[in-house]
Amino acid sequence: MSRSAMSKRLRPSPASKPARKPAKENQSDKYYSRAVGKALEALDFIGRSPQPATLNEISRVLKLTKASAFRILHTLETLGYLSKSADSRYSAASPALVRAQTKLVHDMLRFGAEPLEQLSLEFRETASMAALFENHIEVLAVVESPQIIRMGNTVGRIVPPHASSLGKAITAFQPAETRDRLIRSYGATPITTATITDEIVLRAEYARIQKQGYAEDREESAAGGWCFAAPMLSTSGSAFGAVSLSMPILRLPPPDQRGAILAAIKRAAAEIQSRCRSRSV
Repeated sequence: MSRSAMSKRLRPSPASKPARKPAKENQSDKYYSRAVGKALEALDFIGRSPQPATLNEISRVLKLTKASAFRILHTLETLGYLSKSADSRYSAASPALVRAQTKLVHDMLRFGAEPLEQLSLEFRETASMAALFENHIEVLAVVESPQIIRMGNTVGRIVPPHASSLGKAITAFQPAETRDRLIRSYGATPITTATITDEIVLRAEYARIQKQGYAEDREESAAGGWCFAAPMLSTSGSAFGAVSLSMPILRLPPPDQRGAILAAIKRAAAEIQSRCRSRSV
């Protein structure tokens, strides 16, 4: 399971406890990760700062070059620990939002395990589940196909909102502002010759997904692969996750024989959606 899925650091209250002095680096400790240590120092400083911090301020506190500090901050932002304003100032994610996101991810993993296993077992193809985070879509769970030739996936992978079936299924069911942010964060760049990059065509693709209730990846994120995905919707109608089934194009059924696959994916997504919703009440 990914780091961002399972563990998000909550912003401490500046008035609740004094600032913590960063631990000294132990050069003799072969297991000590300087990058992780600096990332935690950055989170501690930003969490206690009375206002969003600039890159210059953070790099001075971390005693790093701006380039090194930026790499750390960009990683933390991508994983949802930090948010960056239009004027490039960094602030910690809302504690309430982080708690809610962490709970939802736990519920998705708990309730999604069995439906994913059943989906993969029924069709002998790779089943995956992804979740929406603040500015990206990330794979949470994968059940690999038992077949030698298969389409694989990786837990923790950031999926393209404009090319993958998981990404498109989630992005299509978002408010326009969220949809635009996801595309800007990833970039609507070509991955294969089939990737949709034209804004008008992509907008039409999202409208089609909304109407039919599922998304397809037609060799758009990997040549020779085809994927189907169904969204999991909150009570507001926005997608918080999606379930997919991926296969090599050589085993893709003809269009008139795909009904069983689509029904099974929608059923799995609906089951996880229902159980996650009941836990949020």
